[in-house]
Amino acid sequence: MGYLSVITLLWAFSFSLIGVYLAGQVDPWFSVLTRVSLAALVFIPFLRFKHIRPKLALKLMMVGAFQLGIMYCFYYQSFLYLSVPEVLLFTIFTPIYVTLIYDALHKQFSPWYLLTAAIAVLGAAVIKFEGINQNFIIGFFIVQGANLCFAIGQVGYKRIIEQENTELPQHTVFGWFYIGAICIALPMFLLFGNNDKLPTTDTQWGILVYLGVVASGLGYFIWNKGATLVNAGALAIMNNALVPAGLIVNIVIWNRDVDYPRLVVGGVIIMFSLWLNETWVKRKVQQSQR
Repeated sequence: MGYLSVITLLWAFSFSLIGVYLAGQVDPWFSVLTRVSLAALVFIPFLRFKHIRPKLALKLMMVGAFQLGIMYCFYYQSFLYLSVPEVLLFTIFTPIYVTLIYDALHKQFSPWYLLTAAIAVLGAAVIKFEGINQNFIIGFFIVQGANLCFAIGQVGYKRIIEQENTELPQHTVFGWFYIGAICIALPMFLLFGNNDKLPTTDTQWGILVYLGVVASGLGYFIWNKGATLVNAGALAIMNNALVPAGLIVNIVIWNRDVDYPRLVVGGVIIMFSLWLNETWVKRKVQQSQR
């Protein structure tokens, strides 16, 4: 849990940095490509081919393509439709996806998870009850695409490491994770990137370097390593620790004009869905599987 807690604090600032300084100002496809490329540069020097089989390298690339490449493509686009607090709150579904995917790999499923998802949707509606429009709905589903990819990547990496030699030095193979992400980010930038919206200030370049080297480069390695050391339930819970941490950072430093009553009520409903999922629903699932 220590690894996951440290990265939760680190990532709490990333949402606001993107929403305040990059979204709508810097081409999102360029931001994604820059971020994953810088992250790859951190770990490529550590690659040791004697520690990896081609099949394992391909698996790691696929995980990186989902968790970083495709996820970032969704994630950066969401800031064009939603505010930072909304993006943060809509990541609440990630633990449910983590649990469902993990259960699917073990050939088990419970419809009770759909109940917690429905309650979370209700909380989201409370936040924007008077402002639900096409952009809000599009943004909501874009965030869900990011959540699903993030969950696939976490569970996939955990599964891969569980099946490998426990003595495998993860830092010597993790570069493949970022190479997989580049395989998605590069063609997306070439196809959809806007060269007229590249970074123009030192602040924007500095934030991209920080997000690439620290938040992505070190962050995803430590997070995924931590995911291999905890069970699926703990991993699901830690995914949502990002929500309050990110909200506190955003509201205190950048967003003092937020509609507090709606945000609090909607946030409480969403958090209740998480509590329900982690207590009553999981207990029902365990009972049904006996």
